[in-house]
Amino acid sequence: MTRPNNILLTLLTALAASGQMQAAANGGLPRVVVNILVDQLRSDYLEAFMPLYGEDGFKRLLAEGRVYTGAEYPLSHTDRATAAATVSTGSAPANHGIVGLHWVDREQLRPVFCVSDKTVQGIGTRDQYSAAMLSTSTIGDELKVASEGKALVVSLAPMAETAILQAGHAADHAYWLDDETGQWVTSSYYGTVVPHWIKSRNTQLSARGAQIVWEPSSDLVGNFSYFLSGGMRQPFRHQMKSADRFRQWKTSGLVNSEVAAAAETLMQLGTLGFDKITDYLALSLYAGGYESRTAAEAPLEIQDTYVRLDAAIARILRALELKVGKDNFLLTFTSTGYIEETNTDLSRYRIPTGTFDMKRAQGLLAMYLRAVYGRGDLISTTYGTEIYLNHKAIEDNQINYSELLERCQDFLQQLAGVQDVYGSVRLLQGGSTAGLSRIRNNYNVQHSGDLSIAVLPGWHAVNTDSGHNRISRASYVPFPIIFYGAGIRPERISDATTVDYIAPTLSNAMRIRAPNACDKSPLF
Repeated sequence: MTRPNNILLTLLTALAASGQMQAAANGGLPRVVVNILVDQLRSDYLEAFMPLYGEDGFKRLLAEGRVYTGAEYPLSHTDRATAAATVSTGSAPANHGIVGLHWVDREQLRPVFCVSDKTVQGIGTRDQYSAAMLSTSTIGDELKVASEGKALVVSLAPMAETAILQAGHAADHAYWLDDETGQWVTSSYYGTVVPHWIKSRNTQLSARGAQIVWEPSSDLVGNFSYFLSGGMRQPFRHQMKSADRFRQWKTSGLVNSEVAAAAETLMQLGTLGFDKITDYLALSLYAGGYESRTAAEAPLEIQDTYVRLDAAIARILRALELKVGKDNFLLTFTSTGYIEETNTDLSRYRIPTGTFDMKRAQGLLAMYLRAVYGRGDLISTTYGTEIYLNHKAIEDNQINYSELLERCQDFLQQLAGVQDVYGSVRLLQGGSTAGLSRIRNNYNVQHSGDLSIAVLPGWHAVNTDSGHNRISRASYVPFPIIFYGAGIRPERISDATTVDYIAPTLSNAMRIRAPNACDKSPLF
């Protein structure tokens, strides 16, 4: 063998040994685990805009990742709060307690926000939020316990509820974008010292001025829609300059760039992935409509949001590789599994529809119960399509609770627009059919109503007391679960897979216990 070949062989051997030593130093564990939850992402939109993406975002995840194409939530319905809690805990609202963005506090008989906590103080904001109402541990919590507090756990999201519920109780940092200032803010629940990487981002956000402008990211995005009803469209231009501009910004494609920039700044200036102890980063991005508009109302905005989301993913991947290398981080990517859309007048298309008025239903039920039991105070309040009964009055008058629920169910099922009625006893003691099991998973003894009304698809459920006005839909929203990095081999799996398997899979990769209410096994 010639001398140049000897030198080349020695160099290759040294590089291989260096890689093995680095892996051995970390015990084969990923130095960073990243859990990305995208609000309202759906697979059909993701695939429709594929010609507009770069090579290092979605295309890379789909080509090099382990992709579960048939992802689902083990729930009958979800929103971003319920989704974030379910992904981070590996369990359902029945256990973790987050049944929605809001529910009724039985003692005060008024709605409470899922992360509201008057015992803490906002840092950079007037909001007083914490994870106190999350009843179980999260991935980040278990990592903190396993590492004796040494692991760094960080959560970043546009919305407070997703930042907090993905972070959990023991995280070092949970930051979200404030509705009033557009700055990254947090709560004293996670400490009062603002890290310098957050200060760096807020300094740059302060320099943007009072007006935010959202235009298509390129001429191609701005002049052609990939939706069936699209065709050639005029490019949009949204000027956000009112007092509500930061709320609008958080429902635009622009917000993804800021979350990616904050994550990149953390990796550049923070200590994430700095040592051999695995760190955890939870991120939330946005793929919904601008101000909840439908794809028919704002197709180019949806299209541009996905293009900017793709760029944000590419930026996050690039920052991770520069920080720790591709083989030293594990990333998972999924959706909140729902679509938030404005109500549409279906009657103009002759689609069967109607309005179910919850206040009217409550009044009729109260009259019926007065006729049966001689009392009109057996109903405490309603929220959305749930009825909260007066447990004290029921107990004081020695009324059989199960019998009362059955009477209520039978009466309400006769009202126009009602598909079914689920009482607490029926949910807790009923059979284990797939449909009932998902509804039961959404039910929590402390936070849910005694009766839940399922409205017929296509009907509007209206509750003037709580401000609800939503159209009932049973449509399936397709979305993936993707695992990428840390030796993951490319594979596409079409079997139905629920998102509560993410937590035990990531926990297994970090060699820690799964969250304490998670009963699922790792996917691999």
